Parts: sequence; structure tokens; C-alpha cells
Amino acid sequence: MINPVVQEAALDIAKAGAGIGAGLAAIGAGIGIGHIGAGATEGIARQPEADAKIRGIAIILAAFVEGVALFAVVLTLLIATA
Repeated sequence: MINPVVQEAALDIAKAGAGIGAGLAAIGAGIGIGHIGAGATEGIARQPEADAKIRGIAIILAAFVEGVALFAVVLTLLIATA
């Protein structure tokens, strides 16, 4: 039998870890999308004729990064509520 005090402390630690994980996922996604935007801007500045192609690829990449970040946030929230 697990001590109720220890079990409550473990749940509190899990919730704190989930909050930290969600925050790190959001920060990582922001940094990643920032790098995508910077690279796309530089690419368009160097090759203006490839504007549409670069912009389309950048939007797709940003969507992938955002999807992974959303998955991480949902996963941490599931851990926090378990």
C-alpha cells in the first residue's frame, strides 16, 4: 500500500513536470517557427523569383512544427490529469 502523502506528492510533481513540459514545447515551437521564418525571408531576399515556392514550403514546415508542439502539449496535459 502506497502512503497517501507520498502519492499526493508524486502527483504534484507530475503536474509540475507536465506544466514545465508544456511550456518547453511552446517555447521550442516558437523558436523553430522563428528559424523557419528567418530562413524563408532570407531565401526570398536572395531569390525573389522563388517567392511562392519558398513561402509555401515555409508554411508547410511551420504547420508541422506546430503539430508536434500541439501533440507535446496534449501529452503533458494527459500526464497532468492522470
